Order: sequence, then C-alpha cells, then structure tokens
Amino acid sequence: MIIIGEKINSSIPTSRAAIQAKDAQAIICLAKAQSDAGASFIDINAGMFLEREPEYLAFLAKTLDALCLPLSIDTPSAKAVRAALGAIENKKGHLINSVTIENSRLEDMTSLAAEYGCGLVALCMQENGMPESLNSRLEIADRLVNHLVQHGIKASDIFIDPMLRPLGADETAGTDALETIRQLRALFPESHISVGLSNLSFGLPCRRLLNRTFASAAMTAGLDAAIADPLDRELMGQIAACEAILGIDEYCLEFIGKFRSGLIG
Repeated sequence: MIIIGEKINSSIPTSRAAIQAKDAQAIICLAKAQSDAGASFIDINAGMFLEREPEYLAFLAKTLDALCLPLSIDTPSAKAVRAALGAIENKKGHLINSVTIENSRLEDMTSLAAEYGCGLVALCMQENGMPESLNSRLEIADRLVNHLVQHGIKASDIFIDPMLRPLGADETAGTDALETIRQLRALFPESHISVGLSNLSFGLPCRRLLNRTFASAAMTAGLDAAIADPLDRELMGQIAACEAILGIDEYCLEFIGKFRSGLIG
C-alpha cells in the first residue's frame, strides 16, 4: 500500500502554526517521522492561507528538499504547484494532488505533470460537485485517464480517487466506495486507486477504528494507495497484515521485517 502521509496540512492546528511560523525544524521532524513510519509520499498542504498559499507551499517544498522525500503537492492551484516545484532542485518523482475534469484545471495540471515528471491524483468529481452514481464516477475516471495518457502521463503515474462520502451522512457510502474501487481496478489495472482515508469517518466517533476497518476492506477490492496517518501504528500494522493475507507481500517478508524493526506489533 502506498501511504501518502497527511500530517503536514494547514487544516491541522499544530501543523498550521508551524507552517505560519516557517518553523523548518518542526516541518522536517514531522516529515521524517512519517517517512520512518512507512509513508511513501509526504503530503504538503497550505490551503488555509489562501492568497499566501504559493509562498507557504514553496517554503514547505524547499524545506523538505534536502530529505529527498517524494512530495504530494496538495492544492487545486496550478500557480501554487509551480511555486512549490520551482523551489526545489529534485523536481521529479513527486505527486500533484489533484486534478479534476474541469477544463482549465485539467489542462494546467496536466502540463505541469508532464513538464516536471510528476504523478497526478485524478479526482472522480464533476464540475458542480461529487457525482452520485457509480456510472458517473467511472465515466469521469475514464475521461481523466484517457486525457492524461494522451498527454504523456504514464498510466502507472495516475492515482484515481473515487471520492469517499462521509458514512455518517450516507449509510451506503462504504459499500458504494468498495464497489467503485472494484470496478476501477478492473478498468484501470495499471493505475493506482487512492482515497483520503479519513473522509469516510468524518463526523463520527472512533474515527481511527473506522479508517482501519475500511482500509482492510478496500484493499480486498483493489485499493493500493491512501492519504492517511502513518503515525497510527495500528493502521500500519493492519495494512501490513492485509498485504500478507492478500499475497501482495511474498513470503510475508515485509510483514516480518516491519515487525522486527518495531514498526508494527
């Protein structure tokens, strides 16, 4: 499972304070902790700062450049993405989060991804909001993947996000998401399928329990990436166990290695 570490996000009060103060050491420590815990990408988000978003994203990217960690640049603004990528020396191998079917955003983000050699998170979202039906999500995913591939983005660099709905507002959100993931995996076997794991549990108690349970269920349906908290040891342990059970982890070597290194268990 590809884990995109979610902790450097301006919607989290402690992270917002560190970003606003441009506390480089705090940001580095948080990124390193997530990487050490198993994150494949470090998400950076400065969306709460509105007009200053490009400035703060550039600060975050430049601060973390020395660690040589793949970043997930989390913004709907092409201007902010360019500011972040322009601030670092190592420009390849990062992830732009995200692109939608909206024409101007789609063209701008596609151009940036092709120019800098980045992957892209493709949201199954309509211009007027989240689609209600499974067929609508699949149609949007098909349009996005075809466009990106035609413009030079490898299918393996595309992360399709089916857009989780809160379970507290719709009791079928979980089962709908699982079926969407199954069908996306069948239609796009070369691409990744990624979710914002905590979106499903929004507004409910015991959110971590719901996130962990959904992660395991979704992995059986074909989920292979998630924006999540890698510092949640139980979540990471459950994911490692699920990979072993599903045969993704040959001879359980990754599971054994993570246990011996103290990451799980």
